[in-house]
Amino acid sequence: MKKLAEEENKTADVHKNSKMYNQIERCKIDLQKDPSNASLHVRLGDLYLEWHLDIFNSGQYIDDAITEYQLAMESLIDSPEIYYKLGVAFYHKGELDKALNYLTTALEKKNRYYDAYYMIAETFVKKAHFTDAIDAADSAIKCSPLRASSSHYLLSKLYDAASFKNLRVKLKSLYERIVSILLIPFDKTAVKNIWRSVTYLRFLFLFINGFYAIQLRNYGKAIKLYSDATEKAPGFAPLYCVLGDIYLATGYFEDAITEYKMAIWLDAFNIAAYRHLCRAYEEQGDYNQAIDVYTKLIAMAPNIPDLYSNVANIYYIKGEFDLAISNYQTAITLNPNRSWTSVIAQTMGFVYQENKSDPDAAISAYQTAYVLTPEDIDIYVNLGSAFYDKEDYDNALTVYRQALELQPHNPKIHCNLGFLYWGKADTEEAIKSYELAIKYDPNYDIAYNNLGVIYLDDLGRVNKAIELFRKAIEANPSYALAHFNLARSIAIVGDKVEAAKLYQSAQDINKVTQEIDPKDIADKISELFES
Repeated sequence: MKKLAEEENKTADVHKNSKMYNQIERCKIDLQKDPSNASLHVRLGDLYLEWHLDIFNSGQYIDDAITEYQLAMESLIDSPEIYYKLGVAFYHKGELDKALNYLTTALEKKNRYYDAYYMIAETFVKKAHFTDAIDAADSAIKCSPLRASSSHYLLSKLYDAASFKNLRVKLKSLYERIVSILLIPFDKTAVKNIWRSVTYLRFLFLFINGFYAIQLRNYGKAIKLYSDATEKAPGFAPLYCVLGDIYLATGYFEDAITEYKMAIWLDAFNIAAYRHLCRAYEEQGDYNQAIDVYTKLIAMAPNIPDLYSNVANIYYIKGEFDLAISNYQTAITLNPNRSWTSVIAQTMGFVYQENKSDPDAAISAYQTAYVLTPEDIDIYVNLGSAFYDKEDYDNALTVYRQALELQPHNPKIHCNLGFLYWGKADTEEAIKSYELAIKYDPNYDIAYNNLGVIYLDDLGRVNKAIELFRKAIEANPSYALAHFNLARSIAIVGDKVEAAKLYQSAQDINKVTQEIDPKDIADKISELFES
């Protein structure tokens, strides 16, 4: 049954293409008899454009359409319809500035030109100028309120994209959608779009087969299925999205990017395609392109908070910390839910603390997170660390004690307390805190190392320090600082060869982890063999 349906569809497509071809050929013959007939050139241009836009046609006829319209314009220089048709043709060719020029000229020659305003709105959408698109769609509706179903529908999509957590905009979108439905019978463009959508049902079996192929990880089969389908129906945007997702999952980022761009070109409101395109650029390491796409997506949907946090993360990776902070702040302002916003506030606090060396701003960000989720233990750790960086040891101690009331057996808090007491020169309390950290986490490499440094440098108990440094390395063999400190201890007891080996290990590991200034390691190695 399925095969029979496919054959019937194929036969219908061949018949349709044959009919279109015959119409074009007849028009050409008529033009040979009367080459200056502007109406025939317009008719031929319309046929070429219609054939080009057929989703089941793989041919490219847009340049032929433009040529015919330009030939017609030689005789119809003042015709607004010719300028409009040229604008539409250049729109579909992707030359949007030329499209706008022709459409604007059409309006100059005919003020209340609904179709020109509507196409200007569509063109602005393609250019991601969404405010201009809304203005043009509104103007189209004023020109012809009754046949404005397509314009109302375009407005509904624009409002819908911008309606995240905004009830008023959601209601505007709903209103525009309802009006667009009511006006469908009076709008030929809307009727044509509906019939176009109905034809997509024939791809149902294809999507099901492709889905099963993906579940079985038979990506090659899925790619072939969808690629063949795009050749048969090059105007069907969802096919490109699915292809892009497969390429992205299998690491073919360039191919994924190509497919997502095609999906966006065919459906400028495809937010999922925008998001996945951003991800593909990020995976590829092309952060500038990812930011450009996020900028367009934010212009379309300015109230979705995770878009700002995502672009902030990219700015952070690029080292553009001020821009990262600005976008984190916008994400926090939009505030979709308390726990999510708390995470973003903590991230912003980290940037202030580690990259901007601004403990006051970091403290403010962490305190914002605390108000939102006071049960989150990481906030106490980060806030205490920020107070420590500010040398406000009393507030740091207060924060850590509050954290211990929530989680008295948390090793990280005890470790941070140890560091705080150590900074205050309270060696006895520092040792107690580090020992508690080790008690609650026997593999806590940092606690072993820091406690070892206290025994080595503050108490002079070298053998105890060696024992602790060895445990730190056992817990984390890639801990360069522990190798370095163990080497210092071994050097003190006189085993220079072993110490040199440990310094070399620290040097090798440090090339990756970059925990220590390489000069410090080189100086220590040189000191070993000085007479």
